[in-house]
This record gives sequence, C-alpha cells and structure tokens, in this order.
Amino acid sequence: MERILRGVMRYRHTTREQMVQEFRKVRDNPQPKAVFFTCMDSRMIPTRFTETHVGDMFVVRNAGNLVPHAEHFQDEYFSCEPAALELGCVVNNIKHIIVCGHSDCKAMNLLYKLKDPEFASLDNRRISPLRAWLCEHANTSLAKFQNLKEIGLDKPLIFSSETPLRKFVAYIDPENNFAIEDKLSQVNTLQQIENVASYGFLKRRLESHDLHIHALWFDIYTGDIYFFSRNSKRFIAIDESSIERLLDEVRRYYS
Repeated sequence: MERILRGVMRYRHTTREQMVQEFRKVRDNPQPKAVFFTCMDSRMIPTRFTETHVGDMFVVRNAGNLVPHAEHFQDEYFSCEPAALELGCVVNNIKHIIVCGHSDCKAMNLLYKLKDPEFASLDNRRISPLRAWLCEHANTSLAKFQNLKEIGLDKPLIFSSETPLRKFVAYIDPENNFAIEDKLSQVNTLQQIENVASYGFLKRRLESHDLHIHALWFDIYTGDIYFFSRNSKRFIAIDESSIERLLDEVRRYYS
C-alpha cells in the first residue's frame, strides 16, 4: 500500500494536470469506441499496449477474460459482464467489443488442470471461488479444447460468431509456438465471441452488422499482440508485415 500511496503522489506532480485536461475534453461528449474485456492479470495493461487514452474504451477485467454465456442468468441474477455490455453497447451505442486473452494466464493454467475430475470436484469448487468461476463459465472453452486435442491440434475448430447462423473457422497456433495452456487460452478467447453474442439485447445490432466482436491475444513474454483474422482463420501478430492486411480486413468487414 505504501507503493500505491507514493505512486499517487508522483501522479499529482507529473501526469495529473494532463489527465485533468483530457477529462475536461471528454466530460460533456464522451465517445468511447470499444468495450474491452481482458484478464485481471497485473501484467495486462490494455491502455498502454493499445495506446488508448481517457474516454476511448470501457475496460472490463476478470479472471480469465470471461464473458459468461446468457444461459447462466435468470430473472435478476446477473454479473458485471453483461451489465457492462448493456452500458457500453446499448446506453452508449459502442460499435466494437474486444476480448483479449494472453499467454501464461494463471486462470487458464488452472482451467487446464480442471480437466481432472477430482481437481474439479464439487468439494474443491466449494472451497475455491476461482475454481467455481472457471467450472461454471469456462467449461465450454475447456470442452472445446479437449475436443481439439482428441481430433488433433492441427485441425480446425468451428465457433459461432455474431449470430448462431454465422460461423468462423479457427486454427489454433498452427506453428506450434506456444505452450498447451496458451493454446487453451486462445480457444477460450475465441469462445467469448459466442458468449457475447448470446445476449438478446445485442441481437438486433449484431444481426444488422451494426455491432462487431473481435479477439486479441497478448504474448506476455515478447510483447506481441495478435489479432484473430477471420480471413486467415488464425491469430496473426500485428506488426509491420501484417498491419496493412489487417487494416484492410477491419475496414472491409467491421466498418
């Protein structure tokens, strides 16, 4: 806590005035461009690696960058994730939803272990909110990944996208650059696209192509950011060799 307090004092003497000026600019007419779901991992700083500023994005963080499927909620029982979707995409009319996973995700490392029935037992879930959270809301990701392992890691997976009738194909780490848990993390990131699209209050905008869902993935140890390209059917590193191609895809399909 001492480090936090000293950090606040440094902020007061350095970037505070600049931030206050940015707050004033967006106070009366904020125009956020995206709702950004990512992991609560302390190494994930999305505003830094996307070079975004005050007023640019709504950022929602939790263990494992999960967006629970709408089937888990009844009556007035909801969690913050769908509330954030409504606030961003209904109240503020934001057009882009981004889900960003990452390598060496502690939640995904734990999810991989939950394939063991004993480790995922009800008794163990009762003493671990994190295990219960993952078993409840990431089980579909794990099941899809287990299926991929059975048919072969080089085989494609099929995901639902903005509507049940729209599908996309994904090859997970075809160059085999990442650990098995990181492959699961990429599957989980793509599964959230289907989960986001499960909410009825987004249906009209998704069907009319007025709302778009994207997937990013961050490699903690290289600093590389990957964009899931539906044209290429895989995560593509965003760099000097790919940026124009990715921008063309975004302009063509998501403008």
